[in-house]
Amino acid sequence: MNALELLEQSPVMPVMVIKDLDTAVDMARALVAGGVLSLEITLRSEAALQAISLIAKEVPEALVGVGTVRSAQQLDAAVRAGARFAVSPGLTSDIAQAARQAGIPFLPGIATPSESMFAADHGFIVQKLFPAEAVGGVALLKALYGPLPDIVFCPTGGINAANAAQYLGLPNVKCVGGSWLTPDAAVSARNWAGITELARQACLLRNL
Repeated sequence: MNALELLEQSPVMPVMVIKDLDTAVDMARALVAGGVLSLEITLRSEAALQAISLIAKEVPEALVGVGTVRSAQQLDAAVRAGARFAVSPGLTSDIAQAARQAGIPFLPGIATPSESMFAADHGFIVQKLFPAEAVGGVALLKALYGPLPDIVFCPTGGINAANAAQYLGLPNVKCVGGSWLTPDAAVSARNWAGITELARQACLLRNL
């Protein structure tokens, strides 16, 4: 699987902060049941690596990945835990080298044309626009398409059920990232049926 094939798995990639390890497997199963297969577990909690390992073992049909990667060491640890793809808020030369060696799909974060060109020069033409809404959102992506038509994006940051379709309608966007599929209230209440329904609704966005 390459990075483009990763984005084609689901129109929405949930950006997940797993604080309670006991919820990890059920949350993953709920999302997969709704048709969302690519799950980004961010390194924003102490349970993240354990959650990646647990989901990789217990929910094999899920494509579990790691997000908020900021160093080569973090990337290595996540791959050893079972991550099948990785996402970073930005890109450095060290992370670029580590990502190439890791042999898994990697989405580097960019926010400007120069950063996008830098990432492409390192071999990454599938990128994450972050923080999407803050840096220009749909208007920026439309502007980037002219000079950089070969770059494919997964915008993340400020995207929700109300504006996701606008992004997915762009020719250079194949997937969006967002946290609305796993709201804190639903996770706390163990409302897995509710999360499955949010995933189902998200999968319909590609057809709008």
